[in-house]
Amino acid sequence: MSEPPSGAGGLSPGDPLGGGPAAEPPRHDSGLPGIPPAPERPAPGPGYSSPPPPGAGGPVAPASHGDVMGRYVLASWGSRAAAQVVDGIIIGIGALLLFLPLGAALGIGAASGNDTGLGAVVVGALFWVLCVSVIAVLYAPILMARTNGKTFGRMLLNIRVVRTSGERITFGFAMLREVVVKAIGFGFLGSITAGIANLADYLWPLWDEENRCLHDFVVHTRVVRD
Repeated sequence: MSEPPSGAGGLSPGDPLGGGPAAEPPRHDSGLPGIPPAPERPAPGPGYSSPPPPGAGGPVAPASHGDVMGRYVLASWGSRAAAQVVDGIIIGIGALLLFLPLGAALGIGAASGNDTGLGAVVVGALFWVLCVSVIAVLYAPILMARTNGKTFGRMLLNIRVVRTSGERITFGFAMLREVVVKAIGFGFLGSITAGIANLADYLWPLWDEENRCLHDFVVHTRVVRD
């Protein structure tokens, strides 16, 4: 009685229907059986040993504007305070230039030493307050709208204001932040709290984890390094 050839039917030992042991199931990258291997990634483009950079092929993920902290470096409290001082000096100089023409005329009346002179002093003081107010109201909003969040003081310290939504700083939004909230809102709160509200607003970045002033909470802004 003759034995069948070992290669009968085109099968050899080790094939599933052959006489040898069954083929070993595929293993995961960790070496453990029973876990399907990770799907293969598409091969990189020609000439690259790593995934190609944006623009070299393949879809590019859109930039996210929802997480400001993931894209910017927060400005320090010192740089914010220094920029505020510089801006204050600039506003004072601008108000002085606006006040000088009328101030010179009022000074002549004040030198007379009579009731007209006293009235000139009062009018001059009121006009000085008006000059400072006009410059302060227009200075930051105009510059921030043109530079997307910067004033001359912030330019000097290389910082800017950004919105957490990622939207651009417009004149209306800058007016809301700088005038309505900071000047009028916290000015009123400061007047009824003996200045405590203003002090808390300016010092809040010292212990806030995102270096925010209180007005930043109201309008959802951050000050970051430019």
